[in-house]
Amino acid sequence: MELTKGLKKLITLTGWQQFFKILSQKEKIIFSLFLFLFLVSFSFLSVTFYFKNTEIRPAVGGTFTEGLIGQPRFINPIFAPVSDVDQDLTELIFSGLMKYNLEGKIIPDLAENYQIFENGKIWEISLKKNLFWSNNIPLTVDDVIFTIETIQNPDIKSPLRPSWLGVTVKKISDSKIGFELKNPSSIFLENLTLKIIPKHIWENISPQNFPLSSFNLEPIGSGPYQLKNLVQDKEGKIILLDLIRNPNYHGKTPNFQQVSFQFFDKEKDLLSAIENDKITAFPFGNLTNLTNEINWANLTNWTLPRYFAVFFNPEQSKVLAEKEVRQALNYGTNKKEIVNRILASEREIVDSPILPKIYGFKTPSKIYQFDLEEAKLLLEKAGFFETETGAREKVIKKELAFQFKSNLNLGSQGKEVEELQKCLAKDKEIYPEEEITGYFGPKTKEAVIRFQEKYAQDILKPFGLEKGTGEVRKATRDKLNEICFEKPEEIIPFKFSLITVNQPRLIELANLLKSQWQALGAEIEIKTYDISALEKEIIKPRNYQAILFGQVLGIIPDPFPFWHSSQKKDPGLNLALYKNKEADILLEETRQNLDKEKRKELLEKFQEILIEDAPAVFLYNPDYLYFVSKKIKGVKTGIITIPSQRFSNIEEWYIKTKRAWK
Repeated sequence: MELTKGLKKLITLTGWQQFFKILSQKEKIIFSLFLFLFLVSFSFLSVTFYFKNTEIRPAVGGTFTEGLIGQPRFINPIFAPVSDVDQDLTELIFSGLMKYNLEGKIIPDLAENYQIFENGKIWEISLKKNLFWSNNIPLTVDDVIFTIETIQNPDIKSPLRPSWLGVTVKKISDSKIGFELKNPSSIFLENLTLKIIPKHIWENISPQNFPLSSFNLEPIGSGPYQLKNLVQDKEGKIILLDLIRNPNYHGKTPNFQQVSFQFFDKEKDLLSAIENDKITAFPFGNLTNLTNEINWANLTNWTLPRYFAVFFNPEQSKVLAEKEVRQALNYGTNKKEIVNRILASEREIVDSPILPKIYGFKTPSKIYQFDLEEAKLLLEKAGFFETETGAREKVIKKELAFQFKSNLNLGSQGKEVEELQKCLAKDKEIYPEEEITGYFGPKTKEAVIRFQEKYAQDILKPFGLEKGTGEVRKATRDKLNEICFEKPEEIIPFKFSLITVNQPRLIELANLLKSQWQALGAEIEIKTYDISALEKEIIKPRNYQAILFGQVLGIIPDPFPFWHSSQKKDPGLNLALYKNKEADILLEETRQNLDKEKRKELLEKFQEILIEDAPAVFLYNPDYLYFVSKKIKGVKTGIITIPSQRFSNIEEWYIKTKRAWK
């Protein structure tokens, strides 16, 4: 067989040789040219076919390194919400029953599906099959129940506890879990994005030792990544943390083989790492000295459903208790100037606390456009008028608690005589005896004479008298009423303090607001606090007159925690101490209604009521800014509720590529 093949090949070659021998030189050239063209065309068509029928796809490999200011303390979903750094890490290491996507929707994660009963009072969740922790232990319904009961335990002191009060959780089967709420809820789905912790790791740790456990920095999770190693400096500070892909992850396997975080104490150290290309991404955050152009990076913007506003506390300020004053401050706020001067690229003006543009609601019918004249008219309507200095104040006339109304002379007695004696006794030169008897005797008469002669200009001279008469009549009564009692008026200056976080941009914004409101005649005192002190000393006891602060909303709009009157005290988030019965009813109905269109209608009504009452000045909606190296591909932006959700589609990010058939 092999011999036959060899002979055929030889005959073929011999045939070609004979063929070329019979060709002329010119024919050989022409033939060679056509053969060359054929081969080139074939190669071109082959390459074209290959590229047309293949595509570049992400390939596994590479390390993603992010720089952060701060360092991890609790890589544990139970405590993580108090720190952006901790939330970033828990987003990658842990999974929840549900999760957010970049389209602003809540989709299943550990859950296979869910069912709602009794108009939102009963929720049942079915888990996916074959779920495992990164240490190969099965993840079960028991882990979910343990996580929620841990949060509900007051001794644990989880910041998530208020969201789970009144929720009963029970095991329906090995794959199904049930939740019973006190009242129907249209927003409970957001609760289910809670990251789950492993029962087998934490069940034997006492509540007192929960925050002290080493597992807070040695997490076992079910997310796309797991802890590889953690590096500390000589002082024990964490400077580097490496994550590698979790082989037990139930979702799509991410492309990065490793995700690393470098931690810095100071802004200048992070900026140095950026300039030396030691990191591939970093959040813009509160960096203030990022002045050089970063050629290696793309600036990405995520939409955050949150807003910054100045919240007025009417219980701490008589000035801000008046509706017209609050409305005037709204009209006197130039939001365009604020946005243009303070990083316009990451902010959009807002006029409502339900963010109509993000949630697709109707724009409010009333918007406080910048109008100084309207603001001044409202202030005057409220009784605040300009003084010679340009500042404003309000004078409130009061009725005296007591006034002399009767003619008094020798022999008179009673309450008016007693008050007369008290008044005269205030001046020892007029009434040195200081006898308070309630009887108008000779000593009292002499005191009245001395009083009349001391104030002769007002009492005696208008009647052509030079000496006192000792009788209390109209002119004397009027002077007594003026001298003896406090002035029947209260002066309220147009003045209040504005408190905010000790961060450069918020301080800059506070000072800009101060200058804008000074044009209205307001006197503003700015006070700043670190965030921890602000929350503990100022927000919790509601110890402020006005506060510049931000509020974070969810994917499902729910203004209840921020504006219902039941939330006026801590741990509620009603910073304006707002109270309106009609608004309360609308917020309650919104929470209990599962019909999206009905909820929209209710919230739009609430919006109109609240804006009219002007409990705050709504300023802007900030984007979340994130710098990513140009070599990082697949980063898509969308809606996120907290910064850590930028990693919600990290499985799609990549560095390396490959070509594959379509």
